[in-house]
Amino acid sequence: MQGFLDTLASFVGWGNSITWGGLGGIWWLGILIAGLLPAGLYFSWHSRFIQFRHFGHMLTVMKRSFHKEHEDSVSSFEAFATSAAARVGTGNIAGVAVAITAGGPGAVFWMWIVAWVGMTTSFVENTLAQTFKERGEEHGTFRGGPAYYIEKGLGHKWKWLSVLFSIFLVICFGFFFNAVQANAMASAIHGAWGVNPLLVGVLVAVLAAIIVFGGIHSIGRFAGIVVPFMALAYIAVAIFVILLRVDELPRVFGLIFGNAFGFEEMGAGAFGSVVANGIKRGLFSNEAGMGSSPNVGAVADVKHPAIQGYVQMASVFLDTILICSATAAIILLADVHMVGNVEGVTLTQDALASEVGSWGGSFVAIALLFFAFTSIIANYYYAETNIFFLWHTRLSIFCYRALYIVFILFGAWVAYSGKSENFALLWNMADMSMGFMASANLLAILLLSGVAFKVLGDYEAQRDQGIAEPVFDARKYAIKGVEHDVWDGNTR
Repeated sequence: MQGFLDTLASFVGWGNSITWGGLGGIWWLGILIAGLLPAGLYFSWHSRFIQFRHFGHMLTVMKRSFHKEHEDSVSSFEAFATSAAARVGTGNIAGVAVAITAGGPGAVFWMWIVAWVGMTTSFVENTLAQTFKERGEEHGTFRGGPAYYIEKGLGHKWKWLSVLFSIFLVICFGFFFNAVQANAMASAIHGAWGVNPLLVGVLVAVLAAIIVFGGIHSIGRFAGIVVPFMALAYIAVAIFVILLRVDELPRVFGLIFGNAFGFEEMGAGAFGSVVANGIKRGLFSNEAGMGSSPNVGAVADVKHPAIQGYVQMASVFLDTILICSATAAIILLADVHMVGNVEGVTLTQDALASEVGSWGGSFVAIALLFFAFTSIIANYYYAETNIFFLWHTRLSIFCYRALYIVFILFGAWVAYSGKSENFALLWNMADMSMGFMASANLLAILLLSGVAFKVLGDYEAQRDQGIAEPVFDARKYAIKGVEHDVWDGNTR
């Protein structure tokens, strides 16, 4: 077993060197480090910084997102909650801790940057997903996502990229990300209450199977209840901690900004570590540009594609600017020793316990239990959508479901093993699959960004005419690959 894990670790290390570090002899410069922020800035510039310019309108759209166009359809909020369920998970608690221990407090700054520019990236990819979506098998449902907008928008000659993306997503979200989420849950529950991690894994696998086999409606309803409640509770506890130690805030901000540009470090390597860890953990958490949220963003039944773009922008803001910042505040305001503690969940638990008492560790375990579990069930739907795109057979879905369960159990086994090298391998596997998946999607949305800006222009033009809720009519535009019966200028 150990020999297999060592071989796997070597392969994963090679994969990560391509996407996250190793280009041109600079160990921290990879495809995504070099491309993610420039792409986000490009989208921000061409949308005239929509994340700031329309921040208030984004909140207005969120207020309307509970409305369903039809009783049997998925509302914009249910799609938001499902994507938030996938976003808000281990990355918000364990991931922030891993970023701080590996890259220093300055990694938090780069997580913020990834989120602010990523809000526009998320707008673009989700607007594209809505624009190129198609009707689902059941009445009132839709399917879409990067695999669909790549093939429809770029043409059949790009089919290879849509297939590659789908394969990367299935591996990333169907398997590796779920293993990370299950590992964090098992570790946190074992640390708080001493429960055997393998038992946690079995229970999670059984409960997840019950919910996900109920389909997107079941997932959306569950996420719509759990995610807002736990997010508000977690942010409330963080605010309480900040109020307790408000006099320490200047020191914390000094740590973050001082470390962000390597002022407290020596050499480009140290600076690269800060940037790389901030971007990696930020992307793992908010998923902006990865191509994951468009798979559920396309499901929503809305009047205009841009509506879901705004809603998914709000999801990135909630995930990183609010919840990840809450975790960073809990850790950096604490008196715990951070250096060398690889187990991110443990660090967050120790930090909160030092600030509010012994119940802090249990609260983190409960929060992670809900955050990670909702991520696991939302991740299932992302991968199932792409399995459907690739094969569309009952056998493929059955095989996927079996492996889905296996990787949940694998993540729990890593927690049971207690070996730091297995823990590191798990995160590296997630980073590698995330890197390849995001690279494929980033290329696609850069090539299709003109369509997203055209759709945004249509939305803004209608608002300028005094139309409170713009309606998209695809027949007005010569956009290749759009199904006109989906966007025929009425509410369907």
